[in-house]
Amino acid sequence: MGLLLRWCVRIILGAIVLSILLVTLFRFVPLPGSMVMLERKVTSIADGEPITIRYHWTPWRSLSDQAKLAVIAAEDQKFPYHYGFDLDQVHAAIQAWKEGKALRGASTISQQTAKNVFLWSGRSWLRKGMEVWFTLLIELIWPKERILEVYLNVVEWDRGVFGLEAAAQHYYGIGASQVTVDQAARLAAVLPNPRNWSPTAPSARVAQRIAWVRQQMRQLGGTRFLQRL
Repeated sequence: MGLLLRWCVRIILGAIVLSILLVTLFRFVPLPGSMVMLERKVTSIADGEPITIRYHWTPWRSLSDQAKLAVIAAEDQKFPYHYGFDLDQVHAAIQAWKEGKALRGASTISQQTAKNVFLWSGRSWLRKGMEVWFTLLIELIWPKERILEVYLNVVEWDRGVFGLEAAAQHYYGIGASQVTVDQAARLAAVLPNPRNWSPTAPSARVAQRIAWVRQQMRQLGGTRFLQRL
């Protein structure tokens, strides 16, 4: 029993050290991909419909400022101010669940980045605990610009389409730096359900969300808001 306990402690400590090293490495090195990309590829092969992953790392300076603003406006308006977790949203989600309503998401951009890069999809207490750990790590080791840069590079925008560069080419035939205000709002609006919602052929629901994102971008003060990162 003592030997088993020692091995468990060693494995846990090794995993902690490895996670810290990985997060530190990716503070400076472009990501070769993400766990979600790997999961999508493996799942598609298992389903007999293999997909090609479209992904091209694009540095911060080559990402459209409008797209940076749009995803903040759509996904996490408190991004510059929190330390990885929006406690107000977490409380509201828990309260809604206690009242018998559907459990809604309360993930920040930092949490989504941690989940997409290092973890698998699905719901479990283990994965949620690891998400908290990796979120704390990236908030501690990465500046806000790096978190948003990684998020914009790894977020899924369609089946096999990951990152702003691939999405801009896929939907508009342009590069990530050329995304306009309207295109950015459209891309950000579909992030809750990117494999079923289209920015170029939006349903009535998506069209309403696009208009809402545009309004939020204006209320945040335009791209000047990015100076707060």
